[in-house]
Amino acid sequence: MRGDREGGRRTGEGRTTMVQHEATKEGRTNGPAGTGYAHSRLCLLGTFQLEDAEGTPAVPANEQRLLAYLGLRKRAPRSVVAGTLWPDVTEEQAHGSLRTALWRLRRARQPVIEARGDTLCLADGVSVDVDVFTEAALTMANSHHAPGDELPLPAVLDGGELLPGWDEEWVLYERERLRQLRVHALESLSALLTGHGRYALALEAALMCVTIEPLRESAHRAVAAVHVAENNMVEVVRRYEAFRMLIHEELGLEPSARFAAMLPRRGNMVPPVREHRGEARS
Repeated sequence: MRGDREGGRRTGEGRTTMVQHEATKEGRTNGPAGTGYAHSRLCLLGTFQLEDAEGTPAVPANEQRLLAYLGLRKRAPRSVVAGTLWPDVTEEQAHGSLRTALWRLRRARQPVIEARGDTLCLADGVSVDVDVFTEAALTMANSHHAPGDELPLPAVLDGGELLPGWDEEWVLYERERLRQLRVHALESLSALLTGHGRYALALEAALMCVTIEPLRESAHRAVAAVHVAENNMVEVVRRYEAFRMLIHEELGLEPSARFAAMLPRRGNMVPPVREHRGEARS
């Protein structure tokens, strides 16, 4: 009997999914302009938000987690989704919670999740801001740009932390990955903008990197590099000394020789503005 019930549910869900898929496809091809999920956007950087042509609907917590998981993982078997999102209950309860979340999403609006066999994924027309950022950041970090090339400035500079306040393990892993990707992209962007003489934007990118990772030397060097390009050597010394004091107090370390080499020679420049207690002036 249990197998019959489970089979019936699967069959019913399969029929529903086929109808939803056709409805989604219909909306993308034949619907009026501005309708259908070809224009939907799932925002995970900063506050969770689902945007479509009708606005930004309120999405309950369980449905948020389901959409966020699929937005980050792209696709996953039902059993994996249920076990990941509801790890502290029985398998039967987890699958029940998953079915409830799917039903609520289907009832509320056009389908944003599709079932392909036993696999769940976002509907084809739903874009995710994390994907836009990742593509821009990888392009920025790995490519060379000519002076006239358009740079992915908004995608790299804008956007907040991934789902702040969420502490699930699958979120923490992705948050760290995106944080590392962002700081590398910002450093690359700052160096590129500096080389093109766009110093204000270069400094903005470098300082944003420092804000994300205050103890990251390469971020502070990026700031100093902009000042060197502008011949603002006093600012270079200030940046070096501020970082030197910070890591000495926090970690008991000193800046690298590479950073020290950016300082002007003492014969051509005033001494650093501050020195550590107990160190003799040279």
